[in-house]
Amino acid sequence: MHPQLDKNRFDTCEKLMDALEECHRQEFLKQALGVCNFEKDELSKCLHHTRTNDANARIRASREKQKRLEQKRKQNEEELYGKNGYLKKVIEMDLKAKSEK
Repeated sequence: MHPQLDKNRFDTCEKLMDALEECHRQEFLKQALGVCNFEKDELSKCLHHTRTNDANARIRASREKQKRLEQKRKQNEEELYGKNGYLKKVIEMDLKAKSEK
């Protein structure tokens, strides 16, 4: 079963949607005997292809956003603690020395 046919979302499959709707307007007996199966199969392939492409684009965008956030986090940490977290290591060593006393 295909998702709700939204012509705005699946604009690349619009001609196939129209062909399937036109086929469904024909006699019920022809529809029941599988006359519309070709149109339905082609529409299903098109919808699947469109959904997977959209999902891949969202995944790529998410990964790029995560990279930018990670770079920004590293930059902020470097500004706060210096290169390679030197100041953070010094603070940890100082706390450790104080706790051992």
